[in-house]
Amino acid sequence: MRTPEVLLDKEMVLRSVRLMPDHFSLDEFVDRMIVLEKIVRGIADIEAGRTFTLEEVRKRFAGILDKKIK
Repeated sequence: MRTPEVLLDKEMVLRSVRLMPDHFSLDEFVDRMIVLEKIVRGIADIEAGRTFTLEEVRKRFAGILDKKIK
C-alpha cells in the first residue's frame, strides 16, 4: 500500500527552510526535506483512507512485536 508520488509545495519548503538556523549542512537540509515529504505523504494517505486501525496494526505486527520485546 504505497502512496503515489507526492509533490512538495514550494511555500511549504520555504517555510521549513526559514525555520532552520542561518548556517546548516546539506545533510541537515536533505534530512528536513525527507521528513517534510514523509509528513505530506502521510497526510495524503490519511485523506485517501489508506490507514489502519490500532487493532489492525496490533494483529499485523503481533508476532514481530512479541519477538522484539523478549
